[in-house]
Order: sequence, then structure tokens, then C-alpha cells
Amino acid sequence: MHCPFCNTPDTKVIDTRLSPEGDQVKRRRECQQCTERFTTFEVAELDMPRVVKRDGSRVPFSEQKVRLSMLKALEKRPVSTEQVEAQIRLMLKKLRTCGEKEVSSQFIGELVMAALLALDDVAYVRFASVYHSFADLDEFKQEIQRLKEKRT
Repeated sequence: MHCPFCNTPDTKVIDTRLSPEGDQVKRRRECQQCTERFTTFEVAELDMPRVVKRDGSRVPFSEQKVRLSMLKALEKRPVSTEQVEAQIRLMLKKLRTCGEKEVSSQFIGELVMAALLALDDVAYVRFASVYHSFADLDEFKQEIQRLKEKRT
């Protein structure tokens, strides 16, 4: 590992720890040349399935796109970043373990809706309104009624 301060290729690992989630290794390193210390994170690089969009085109899965759409739905809602990241980790795990090389964008949309439902009802309805392209108030009412029925 090159030192980010002096670019020397000789650095030494002085401490290694597993992250609390167990999905990455945190390493504390020290440069042998300038003695500066820095931290690196090591994660397994796993292939994510490609996404088949409604028009039939295939695109790489974008974790960032999922995160941004969730954060937009959760804007000004009382949900912590840690809760959002936990739901994203669950979605990524489901995608990796589904065993498919390609998944539909609808499948990903359903995963996002399930995650938002677990976090916040208002965010769920916000996302559902865009995802299902609600045309009028009646569709909002129907979705809210379905949500109420699920809750009871």
C-alpha cells in the first residue's frame, strides 16, 4: 500500500480490526519513510447482478442510485443514517444471494419499497407515488388504505 502522504510504497500494518458489521477489515498503517499513520478499509468485492430496465436495456447495479432515491423519500423524516445504511446492507445482501446474474428494475424497486416500509410510512408512500406513477388522489388513498391494512 502506497503512503498517501509521501507516496512511498513501503507501509506497515500496525493494527487490524473487523468492523462491527463484520463486512470489512479496518487496518491502521504506518509509513516506513515519513512515519505518518493512516487507515485503510478492506471489503470483499462481489459481483452484483445487472439490472434489466423496463425498456429491456441492461445497466450495472448502482448502490448510489438506490441510496439517493431512499434519501430523497426520507427527506425531513426522523430516520437516522445508520438505519438507512442497515436497510441498504440488507438489500445488497438479498441481491447478492438471489443467485441471479440479472434482476429486473421492478425487483429492485420492490426491495426499496420494503426497506422504506420498515423505516417510515410517509417515505414509503412518497416513493410508491413516484414508483407507481400515481395519477390522482384516489391512488394515494388506496395505497394508504393498503398500508393501514398491513399495519393492523
